[in-house]
Amino acid sequence: MPSLELFDETLDINSTENYKLTVQLGDDDLTLSILDTIRNKFVLIRSYEAEPGTRFDKAKIEEVIIRDDFLVRRFKKVYILIPSPKSTLVPAPLYDDSRRNEYFRFNFASEPGYVILENRINEPDAYLIFSAPESRIELVRTFWPDIGPLHHLKPLLQSIAGSKRSQYGNYIHVHLENEFFNMIIYDQNSLRFCNTFNYQSLSDIQYYVFYVIKRLNISQDDIIHFSGKTQKYDRMIHEFSKFTRNIRYAEPSGNFTFSYVFSEMLQHRYYNLFTVINCE
Repeated sequence: MPSLELFDETLDINSTENYKLTVQLGDDDLTLSILDTIRNKFVLIRSYEAEPGTRFDKAKIEEVIIRDDFLVRRFKKVYILIPSPKSTLVPAPLYDDSRRNEYFRFNFASEPGYVILENRINEPDAYLIFSAPESRIELVRTFWPDIGPLHHLKPLLQSIAGSKRSQYGNYIHVHLENEFFNMIIYDQNSLRFCNTFNYQSLSDIQYYVFYVIKRLNISQDDIIHFSGKTQKYDRMIHEFSKFTRNIRYAEPSGNFTFSYVFSEMLQHRYYNLFTVINCE
């Protein structure tokens, strides 16, 4: 059974060829959303989560996909997102695909059972190289053979690059997954900082965020935008507010709207799931 399910009354399982499907395949969850392209409106979000203390293995993910009434149908377009803490950016003018593994190993050790993939990023003009479990990629190739998986940073960078154009000074964004978070900072002209940190507690997150802000000589009065799995620390805003007054949850935006049923949820929680639509 899904741990979360919201859908608009206009959702029609026989109209999926007019819909865009986004699926995020994480270690401990599988979440999907559906955009009705005729109305440019999100009409469904559904999430399956692993039992506390467990992870989704290949067999469990395959079971969820087969049993779900939408995932096995044909769609106008499909996006597959894979969160991964191990990624690196290589400027496009310097990129050589034959050296992809070498670029990755410059920052990370090779791991058995993982494959190294790449995504093209428009802003910054770069290639995003990342590792993903081979078993998960095999599932993608089985159920969506024509779809190239996207790292979760691709829609995040794309969306933030658009948001920062309306900002003066620095745009600071913190995106949380269950065991790691990404911190991205743009100034008015370009990407200034992008890194991933592992964490175990809220104090870890605070330490890394304010350490980076201090090292980059950024004012603590600048707004910090949060997205992702922030519900793990429902006191996050309160605790961060002890050090800065300007904390906000990031609102997903683009050429789309949301069904009224989505008002029942925290949209920043699924920021990447919605904004990946902008990656076209």
